[in-house]
Amino acid sequence: QVQLQESGPGLVKPSQTLSLTCIVSGGSITTTSYGWSWIRQSPGKGLEWMGAITYSGITYYSPSLKSRNSISRDTSKNQFTLQLSSVTPEDTAVYYCAREFAQGSEWYDDYWGQGTQVTVSS
Repeated sequence: QVQLQESGPGLVKPSQTLSLTCIVSGGSITTTSYGWSWIRQSPGKGLEWMGAITYSGITYYSPSLKSRNSISRDTSKNQFTLQLSSVTPEDTAVYYCAREFAQGSEWYDDYWGQGTQVTVSS
């Protein structure tokens, strides 16, 4: 069974860069057809898809983040990383990593990490 575990700082100061890592076990991040995504949920809001990196290393990002985020991977460690620059208190959220797959023209997330709380505050 695929398991994902997020790690990173729980507190980040405004204007800094947030960096989170997702360690994957039970499956390879290079397995054909899967993508690996970052999703967050701010207080009182719904889930927000931030971006993803495919099994082949291609990245996709949500335009709502205005190029503040980037996703990379380390295949030797079977993990992928989110960086979010110039954070503000509005970036306070629970951040999740997940595995996604396509069914037709839609993408779905079938395995999720437990989530990690990130607070942006001085």
